[in-house]
Amino acid sequence: MRLRCGRALLAVLLVAVVLLSGAACARSGQAALTLAGSTSIQPFAELLAENFMASHPGRVVDVQGGGSSAGIQAALDGAAGIGMSSRDLKPGEEGLLEHCIAYDAIALIVNRQNPVTSLTLSQIQAIFSGQARDWSDVGGPPHRITVISREEGSGTRSAFDDTVMGEVEVTPRALVQDSNGAIREVVAGDPWAISYMSLGLLDERVRAVALDGVSPSVTSALKREYRLVRPFLFLTRGAPAGLAREFIDYVLGPEGQLLLAGEGLVPVNPSDAAGR
Repeated sequence: MRLRCGRALLAVLLVAVVLLSGAACARSGQAALTLAGSTSIQPFAELLAENFMASHPGRVVDVQGGGSSAGIQAALDGAAGIGMSSRDLKPGEEGLLEHCIAYDAIALIVNRQNPVTSLTLSQIQAIFSGQARDWSDVGGPPHRITVISREEGSGTRSAFDDTVMGEVEVTPRALVQDSNGAIREVVAGDPWAISYMSLGLLDERVRAVALDGVSPSVTSALKREYRLVRPFLFLTRGAPAGLAREFIDYVLGPEGQLLLAGEGLVPVNPSDAAGR
């Protein structure tokens, strides 16, 4: 109950921030659009917004986080012109129009000192369920595994649960973090940690582990050789109009898609990923 109340409070606070932001832009006379939701999509949306505003004077695109569930609710309430979700909509969240802007691979990550380079799907499930508690249980050196997971309500957590865990619960011993950035920092500081995050936000501080012998990459995700792939969605309440339509057209156009491909995402149009 406490967790559900916390998510509800987060959604309320996000709506308040969005409304205040919109009011400020209205007073300035600028055309304004607010995006809110998935923290996985947020850094990419911020980059898209920055480039869009540079070529569209007088347009303001404000990007807020809050998580996929909060973004869905903000779009449903009309508090955000575009909600952002890194998971599919669930029953009870109908009424929104989905605009898939790209696909993202979920990378399983370990510390760079960890010698394990590949795991099977069953081994990953065993680790995150708590069945396998030592790296020696999955072919690594003898040392207790530190399991790091995302919070409930996260689109990344939802996609991981659906594609990896199925009906099996993540162990309550897992340390919970609320963003890709926090996940990356914790794993980078713990030689025996394992977690998962958006491939597009992977950097040299951590290392991706191959899944059943296939490493996560734009190419392997595009060919569906890598199995952990989820959509990045923009959500609107009905057909988008005005600045929302203009921004979505930009994101789905050649410039936006090439920008996303350059950041490690799989474009909606596969031809935009040619040569990557």
